[in-house]
Amino acid sequence: MIEARASGDPFEALGDPNRRDILRLLSDGDKPVREIAAALPISRPAVSRHLRLLKEAGLVAEQAQGTRRIYHLQEQGMHAVQAYLERVWGDAARRFRLLAENTENTENTENTVDARHTQNTGDKPRND
Repeated sequence: MIEARASGDPFEALGDPNRRDILRLLSDGDKPVREIAAALPISRPAVSRHLRLLKEAGLVAEQAQGTRRIYHLQEQGMHAVQAYLERVWGDAARRFRLLAENTENTENTENTVDARHTQNTGDKPRND
């Protein structure tokens, strides 16, 4: 099977809930258009248009079996999206973790100062 280079934007393709539903359905295994259309509240021609856009974005591929077209997830396209998200959100997660760790250290320092003040003066800790 020859793979064509994707010409569409996978993130634009993922922007439509019907296309996300199609990807979810295909994650359970290969399916013909008829079966995909039966599981969605849209017409079969609409499903075909969504599949075409997903194919152009490199997220799905088709294989002919007689007169039927069987669609499946295109691993290369899905891995590219996953790698992008891991890179972007991985960086964000690392920054969030650093912020949380630094905030925790600051809060622990403030609590320690309040505790020392209470021990030394007998005053109740402030809640401001």
